[in-house]
Amino acid sequence: MVISARVHYACVAMLELAIQSDEGSPVAIREIADRHGIPGPFLVQILRSLRALGWVQSIRGSHGGYRLSVDPAGITLLDIAEAIGSQEAGCRTEANSTPIAGMLQKQWDDAAEASRSILGQATLSRLVDKARHGDETMFYI
Repeated sequence: MVISARVHYACVAMLELAIQSDEGSPVAIREIADRHGIPGPFLVQILRSLRALGWVQSIRGSHGGYRLSVDPAGITLLDIAEAIGSQEAGCRTEANSTPIAGMLQKQWDDAAEASRSILGQATLSRLVDKARHGDETMFYI
C-alpha cells in the first residue's frame, strides 16, 4: 500500500483532532499546519474532504476551527486511507506467467494484505492512548 502525503496528512489531522477532542474547543487549521509542517491550503482541502465524510465539523468565527464529529474508536487508519485515496502498491504480473513471477506476485499480495490488516487494527483512540502514555514509537503531538 502506498501512503500518499494526502493520506498521511489526513491521518495527522484526524489524530490531532482526536487528541484535542477532550478540550471541546475547535482546533484552528493554522495550529495543525504549523505544528506538523503541513501546507495550509493542502490541509484545507483535506479537512473539507473529511468534513464531507462526516468525520469532522467546521466551526466558523474568530475562535473557530475543526473538531472531530465521530468516535475515535470507530475510525481506523485503513478507513482514512481508503476514504482519502490510498493506492495499492505492487506489481501485477500476467497471470503468473512464470513460476518466479507467480511466487513474487504472491509475496506482493501478502504484503498488501498484511498492511491492510495492520492499518485496520489501528484506531484513532488506540493511537491517542499511545501518544498520551508515552509510546516511544509514536510521534508526540
